Amino acid sequence: MPAKVYTDKDADLGVFKNKTLAVLGYGSQGHAHALNLKDSGCQVIIGLYPGSKSKAVAEQHGFKVYDTAEAVRRADVILVGLPDMKQADVYLSDILPNLAKGKTLLFSHGLSVHFGLIKLHKDIDCIMVAPKGPGHMVRRLYAEGKGMPALIAVAQDKSKTAKKTALAWAKGIGSTRAGVLQTSFKEETETDLFGEQAVLCGGASALVQAGFETLVEAGYQPEMAYFECLHELKLICDLMYESGIAGMRFSISETAKYGDITRGPRVINKQTKTVMKKILKEIQSGQFTKEWVKEHKGGLKNYHALLKQGEQHPIEKTGAYLRSMMPWMTKKNIKGVQASYS
Repeated sequence: MPAKVYTDKDADLGVFKNKTLAVLGYGSQGHAHALNLKDSGCQVIIGLYPGSKSKAVAEQHGFKVYDTAEAVRRADVILVGLPDMKQADVYLSDILPNLAKGKTLLFSHGLSVHFGLIKLHKDIDCIMVAPKGPGHMVRRLYAEGKGMPALIAVAQDKSKTAKKTALAWAKGIGSTRAGVLQTSFKEETETDLFGEQAVLCGGASALVQAGFETLVEAGYQPEMAYFECLHELKLICDLMYESGIAGMRFSISETAKYGDITRGPRVINKQTKTVMKKILKEIQSGQFTKEWVKEHKGGLKNYHALLKQGEQHPIEKTGAYLRSMMPWMTKKNIKGVQASYS
C-alpha cells in the first residue's frame, strides 16, 4: 500500500499564530526555510554566531538577527540549520541552556539526534522537516508557486502535537504543495547516508573515475573518456529523474539498451551489493558516525588528504579544459581548477 502523501489540506499554518520561528544558520537550507516561512506570513528570526558573514545578508533580506543563544531563547520553534559536526557543540553551548518546556527543536537531517550526538531536553518536541532538494531549489520552487517534496518525522512528542507542527513548517516552506511523506529519524538518517555513500556521491564518483581510467589506460584520448564517462552521465541521469530507469531505456538506442541490460550487472554485481550491505551495516551500527566524529575532532587530516587526491585525478584537468569550451554551463570551475591544458 502506498505511503500517505500529505498536502496543503492536511497542514495548518495557524499552528504558528503568535509564535516566533528561529532559523539557526543562514546557509543553503537555512535561508530558503527562513524566506519561504516569512513569505508565508510567519514571524521568523535568524540566529547566528557573533561575527558571522551571513548577518548582513539576512538583515538585507529583512530579518532580525540575534546571537544563537538569544534566538533560541526568543523562539518557540527552532530550526537547527547547522552542519552535522557543529551541531553538538552549539547545542551544548547555546541551544540547550535556552530551551524550555513547550519549545520545538527542528532538524532537516536526523544524524545528530538518531546517533545520540545530542541529548534531547526532556520537555520539548523534536521534529524533522527535510526537503528533498538543495536550498536554492526549495526557494526557487516556492517563488514560482510550486514546492519541493519533503519528509517529516517526530523524534519526541511532548506536546502530542509535534506532527501538526512539522506539517505546518512543511506548508510554510511550500513542501505540502508538492507532497510530504512521514518517516522516522532512523529511516531518514540511515537511508540518506547510504544513498550518499554507495550511490549518489561515493558510488557515482568512483564509477566515473574507474571508467575514465579504464579508457585512458587502454590508449584512448582523455577527452573521449571524459565525454563518455562523465559528461553524458547528466543526460542519462536527467532521463532517469524524469521517467525512471524504464523511461530512460525507452529513450536510448537499442544498442545502448542491450549493453545496459547485459553488461551493467557485470559491473554492479553480487560482490558490489555485498560491499553495499557492509556499508549499510556500518551506518546502522553507528560505526560510520563514530569514525566521522573522530575524523572531525582530529582536524580532518584524512578527509582533506582524500579530497586533495580526488582533485588531482586526471579527469579534473581534462574536465576543466573541456568545460571551458561550454560557456552555457553555470558554476564552472567552482573549486578554482584551472582550465590550462597541455
